[in-house]
Amino acid sequence: MNPWVLAARPPTLWAAVAPVLVGSAFAVRDEVFRADVFAVTVVTAVLIQVAVNFANDVGDGIKGTDSSDRIGPPRAVALGLISPQHMWRGVAVVLGIATVGGIYLTWVAGWPVIAIGVASIIASFGYTNGPRPYGYLGLGELFVFVFFGLVATIGARFVHDGTWQADTIPSAVAMGFLATAILVANNIRDIPTDEAAGKRTLAVRLGRTRSVWLYIALFIATSVSISLGVRYAGYPATVVLAGLLSLVGIWLGRGLSRATSGQAFIAVLKGTARLQLAVAAVLSLTLIL
Repeated sequence: MNPWVLAARPPTLWAAVAPVLVGSAFAVRDEVFRADVFAVTVVTAVLIQVAVNFANDVGDGIKGTDSSDRIGPPRAVALGLISPQHMWRGVAVVLGIATVGGIYLTWVAGWPVIAIGVASIIASFGYTNGPRPYGYLGLGELFVFVFFGLVATIGARFVHDGTWQADTIPSAVAMGFLATAILVANNIRDIPTDEAAGKRTLAVRLGRTRSVWLYIALFIATSVSISLGVRYAGYPATVVLAGLLSLVGIWLGRGLSRATSGQAFIAVLKGTARLQLAVAAVLSLTLIL
């Protein structure tokens, strides 16, 4: 695989698309949807996540976390496929392109878009980079929940007309739980090498068994959050279908608890990302129809 494609981590990019789908569904529901805004938001969100993945690749590569002992996909900087200097240039290029999309969305929806973008980028770089990266302190799941769930979903609705809508909150929470599940699955796979490198992720702190239970709990919480949207945010009863679909994660959790090979872990990781996209698609359709 091309090392740049490898560093972009394609299987995880659905986590950037899913909340945009859901947020845009609310725009359709409120009759303020703009196709141009939707397209720019999807592309910009994916580019920001690619930049995040590049930054994490170089951050972990420099710190020696991604050693040859890890059982997940190879990392570009750690293997010497891309130098740290070139990877940072890649980050700059991708963010530069994303900035163009951000400028357009700012023109449509106003200055809060800039605040969202800047906060997201700063938080992204702090995950594995800097003197005290919070990903090494067990705070990565909180970052993912906030930025890939709450901010991404509510922001995807906001950019269509520049207004905040409270009814997006239950869906944003659900997207946050699903995105967090992706990170939990990733970190469970990396427990041995992260622990050896001093990277104290939440999975390292909890241990494999309790982390798997956390993974499963996130899907149950997703289903509950979507159901609460029916009671408190005026969602149609059909959104329960999306909540039921999220419970497929319990089956994925069973596979995660038994995984021992890189292939098995990768299968669960891909399955988690695809499940988030599927739940987002069903949730979006049931909100609209």
